[in-house]
Amino acid sequence: MLIQITKEKLDIEAATTAISNDAAGAINIFLGIVRNNNKGREVSYLVYDAYPQMAEKEMYKIAKAAIEKFGLHDCSILHRTGKLEIGEASLLIAISSAHREEAFLGGKWLVDEVKRRIPVWKKEVWVDGEEWIEGPESLGLEQVPDSLKNA
Repeated sequence: MLIQITKEKLDIEAATTAISNDAAGAINIFLGIVRNNNKGREVSYLVYDAYPQMAEKEMYKIAKAAIEKFGLHDCSILHRTGKLEIGEASLLIAISSAHREEAFLGGKWLVDEVKRRIPVWKKEVWVDGEEWIEGPESLGLEQVPDSLKNA
């Protein structure tokens, strides 16, 4: 298992090596990629910030739950922080299992849980402005950690 919040480019080989074993008949890899548009606006780039210790702790809990719930052999969850350009990967989830069905089902569940539960904040930057659009900050400025208020 590889669980990581990092400013570095996400390493698919490291994520899959960490979960590989001879009993796995399937490895499913999900990459969340920065796209150039959202809700009719042209996106210039994204900025991700996180509370790494808390995020990694929650990512580990999510990974363990997925292994149990879907009968997975193992999984890796990596999330990138910092400024990400269009086309760069922000989220990598790799899963090993005996068969493809549990790999696909577990992968979707993992992506949804990561998006819902980990303390990662996403700011979209457009040509004509910017906005924190995910995480607790999207509920209002009072929810944003002090370190992010002037980011």
